[in-house]
Amino acid sequence: MNEPVWDPYDRNCPSRQVLDRVGDRWSVLVVGALTQGPRRFSELAKTVDGVSQKMLTQTLRGLERDGLVARTIFAQIPPRVEYELTASGRSLSEPMLALEEWTKANMPRIVTAREAYDGAHAPKA
Repeated sequence: MNEPVWDPYDRNCPSRQVLDRVGDRWSVLVVGALTQGPRRFSELAKTVDGVSQKMLTQTLRGLERDGLVARTIFAQIPPRVEYELTASGRSLSEPMLALEEWTKANMPRIVTAREAYDGAHAPKA
């Protein structure tokens, strides 16, 4: 049996949905936060500053649907829920952490480039 060819340059390929998920800013930050180990929802919300409860919920559900995050419910009173990276999520964390490091290392040049661009494209008075 032939394996499917996943071509993200083809608009009908489902791999584009995966790129949308893993390229989303909240997914990048949630996966980064989960590289430190399992976290509760409230811990993730504190770590990923600025994410709304709704967006964090949607992001976690999407990552869980794609098999990148596992949700574990502990039977206790009150119930405790933790999120952690699956094996696929851990394999994704390496390139995501590389992207995070690249961003931090290149921010001075990016800020300079933005300032130059904005100055050259500012409306003329």
